[in-house]
Amino acid sequence: MDSKKDISGFLEKINGPKDLKKLKEKQLSKVADEVRSLMIEKVSKTGGHLGAGLGVVELTVALHYIFEAPKDKIIWDVGHQSYPHKILTERKSKMHTIRQGKGLSGFTKRSESIFDPFGAAHASTSISAGLGMLVGSRLKKKQNNVITVIGDGAMTAGMAYEALNNAGVMKLPLIVILNDNDMSIAPPVGAMSAYLSKLISSGQYRGLRNAASQLAKKFPKSIALTAKKAEEFARGIITGGTLFEELGFYYIGPIDGHNLNHLLPILKNARDHSKKGPVLIHVVTKKGKGYAPAEKSSDKFHGVGKFNITTGKQNKSISNKTYTSIFSETLVQLAKKDKRICAITAAMPSGTGLDSFMKQFPKRTFDVGIAEQHAITFCAGLACEGMKPFAAIYSTFLQRAYDQVVHDVAIQNLPVRFAIDRAGLVGADGPTHAGSFDIAYLSNLPNFITMAASDEKELARMVFTCSDINDSPSAFRYPRGSGTGITIDLQKIKKLKIGKSKIITEGNDIVLLSYGARLTEVKKAAEILLEEKKISSTIVDARFCKPLDKKLILKLCNHHKALITIEEGSIGGFGSHVLNFIINNKSNIYKKIIIETLELPDYFIEQDTPENMYTNAKMNSRDIVKRVLSRLKS
Repeated sequence: MDSKKDISGFLEKINGPKDLKKLKEKQLSKVADEVRSLMIEKVSKTGGHLGAGLGVVELTVALHYIFEAPKDKIIWDVGHQSYPHKILTERKSKMHTIRQGKGLSGFTKRSESIFDPFGAAHASTSISAGLGMLVGSRLKKKQNNVITVIGDGAMTAGMAYEALNNAGVMKLPLIVILNDNDMSIAPPVGAMSAYLSKLISSGQYRGLRNAASQLAKKFPKSIALTAKKAEEFARGIITGGTLFEELGFYYIGPIDGHNLNHLLPILKNARDHSKKGPVLIHVVTKKGKGYAPAEKSSDKFHGVGKFNITTGKQNKSISNKTYTSIFSETLVQLAKKDKRICAITAAMPSGTGLDSFMKQFPKRTFDVGIAEQHAITFCAGLACEGMKPFAAIYSTFLQRAYDQVVHDVAIQNLPVRFAIDRAGLVGADGPTHAGSFDIAYLSNLPNFITMAASDEKELARMVFTCSDINDSPSAFRYPRGSGTGITIDLQKIKKLKIGKSKIITEGNDIVLLSYGARLTEVKKAAEILLEEKKISSTIVDARFCKPLDKKLILKLCNHHKALITIEEGSIGGFGSHVLNFIINNKSNIYKKIIIETLELPDYFIEQDTPENMYTNAKMNSRDIVKRVLSRLKS
């Protein structure tokens, strides 16, 4: 399918920024309307991150009209809002493939286009990357602009301020656009702000301001300081830019990010007069802009499945409860009885299921913003005071706080509980969001207890178990999406015995030692081996990576020909721990048994359906069978 037939008007003739520049400024609003319509039409069929992109359509059009991409570098923080950028940079005919297997990434991606100078997906990286690019270009004697677009949410992270501080000191002409979509601006205030922003972004004003500054130096110090403070105070009242000015940036704004008559002249001024140092332009936008169902939605259609364009209703199929909802319901149940239980999220209350916990226990729920490092040390502080903090963070985002996990939690042996969502391969979000490494990076830390849930009941039992661990840090991982469909009575859930595995079935030939949610595929593999090759399997749900059920592992090794571990994680995880134990055991049992470890391959797996991604990783039932047969033959 080619989406060309869906494109009409000005957009039909626009393949890249050069075509956009052929239009008159008064025609750009129509281009924005067409970009917005194309986005809605395509994402309704694929699903994706819609709200953020709808909010920056005019800004995207203006940026590509004023600047010279790809020579000028335009960097989108996170990348959720990059769909309009993709449409205007030679990819509009591929928008029907967004987030699909072998299709366009849902984020910016260097290997996808020369117009994507930096790959994103995790927040708050754009200013650091942009500053590095600007320094690199200057060292190579190149003259170009670097523009970074960062949202107000991403601006909450410490990394953004570290970069702002560094950029302010270096005095390079970096242009930072703060996309503020959590602020409303009344029309009169917006018009006045736009006028003043045009004025203070102009070369004449900046030159006059500098001249006034030089003149003030000739007056007595007390008078000069008073004049300077008065001017800063006036600009602060109008623009709210005092903080950024103190960091060394020339602040412009706030301005209406949907008004091209405001955006275009200010971006021109920033382009032409930024040579004296970094500039921050504060742009106010509205998530979901131009599509009523998105504007009315509580999440502004941040991330949606396929939906009906007319009604905005998403096509959600009836399925089993998700692992996330099971975690949430179990934690709520425990918190009703234990007032020490607290829940912490880093700007993901809905994604982690803590929104329902927050409704019932608002004083014990803490959304710290996009600040995973702070979140973990904050949890450590709670643990110091005898509270029971549960840090609910996606595996991929917990990576951002690894030093805090090591230094502030593990070394001090504090009982912080880590609820690790989105473990394993996650589908359309691709490798940037895959939970591939947490088994290795947590299980190799002293003092940690680590677990992986094979189904919903096991997950509930692990939440119960962690709530009762008060002398060490603990973690449990679980996948994205629906569970197996088993019925759970939370009133009858019991905690696990630490380090104790569970035998699912007993056989005579091989051991399939499963850690986590691949257990269903392991069971299928065992059936195939028995039916086609008469190979009988003992299946074990390991539950724990640390501590291992060493007694059971030794027993199994003594009564089987081969032992195969299976996990949804990288090398260095569960299989490595099992292998290390067997090889170093004084009984030399490794000489008597064949050992094989199945883990995620040593490469990043591109976006696709989870099923196809696991096929790529060679971790489905037939792949397990092939590995077993190959190992037995050798």
